[in-house]
Amino acid sequence: MNRRKKYSYMLCGLGVCLLLTGALAWTFMRKAAAASAGVVIKIDNFTFAPAEVTVAPGTTVLWVNRDDIPHTVVSEDKTTFKSKALDTDDKFSYTFTKPGTYTYFCSVHPKMTAKVVVR
Repeated sequence: MNRRKKYSYMLCGLGVCLLLTGALAWTFMRKAAAASAGVVIKIDNFTFAPAEVTVAPGTTVLWVNRDDIPHTVVSEDKTTFKSKALDTDDKFSYTFTKPGTYTYFCSVHPKMTAKVVVR
């Protein structure tokens, strides 16, 4: 086999290897991003929807106020997380790092309650 053909095969093999490595890296990054991208909870009509979510540790939960009046997102213990008053389309997020059940409410409308279960 001549030298030119040999290098051509080597370059082709290297290209295939790089292509496969890139594809695997892309798949891994997409899965990692999806796992940490989290959950969106919609605030609308005086409710948190869904009212209960279960997530893995490290997940970020995003609350979006779709109501036309302000709401807050406050952990039951009032210290773990607490948003400012969220106007229409405002957002608040919190990353849950420890397993447990986190009940929360709207401090403006205390009958609005929901929970995040982390496991």
